[in-house]
Amino acid sequence: MVVLKIGGNVLNNPATLHEALDYFAGQVEPAVLVHGGGRRADEVLRSMNQQPRMIEGRRITDHATLDVVTMVYAGSINKHIVGQLQARGTNAIGLSGADGNAILATKRPVGKIDYGFAGDVVAVNAPLLDALLRLGLRPVLCPITHDRHGQLLNTNADTIANETARALAEAGHTVRLDYCFEFPGVMRDVNDPESVIDRLDPGKYAEYREDGVISGGMIPKLDNAFSAIAAGVDSVVIGSIQALRSGDGTRLRAS
Repeated sequence: MVVLKIGGNVLNNPATLHEALDYFAGQVEPAVLVHGGGRRADEVLRSMNQQPRMIEGRRITDHATLDVVTMVYAGSINKHIVGQLQARGTNAIGLSGADGNAILATKRPVGKIDYGFAGDVVAVNAPLLDALLRLGLRPVLCPITHDRHGQLLNTNADTIANETARALAEAGHTVRLDYCFEFPGVMRDVNDPESVIDRLDPGKYAEYREDGVISGGMIPKLDNAFSAIAAGVDSVVIGSIQALRSGDGTRLRAS
């Protein structure tokens, strides 16, 4: 199985998004798509005179922000992607975490930072996803989860992709997890496309993070990716859609 995660910059560029959806639609294996949409959510928040708040790549979600991200992620972006996939002959079905109890989460406890209505995944409904895939449907998951008590929660899309890949792997599937974003891979210098790190293991990641080579939003992405590898996901590749299609990008390994 393939789990493909596409991020905000891919979603904001129509040509790149179309290429990513072509890539997804062209997968021979059963496939699940996970999308974010933070850039679009930021635009909507600013249009409402609200300032997005982020700490180490993670969003602070208050009541107003939760309303906006639910509208953007589970509404306009999710249904746009589903419609585009249907146009490609791919029978997609859009889901939030509340739909079919697809993704159960719990509100993140308040520690040094109060993330508001941020959700930490408790369980992914692998039997549901498996059943949909067996029916020939391709799930499109947005990063809105629920706590089974009526509260919707905003969950990092990379985490959704990681937990989905892990759940399918634990259900006995061989799973490849692709993280698609705007860069050719994880780079030593964000201004130099030639500085892609083609292989990365946990020790080297810790070293790069300590030195500040890897920082910001790349940290939760790689944390999630290495968590997936440790949990039995067969392979994880990070890169642009062009890199993924050509077999390039940054490939993660356990050691």
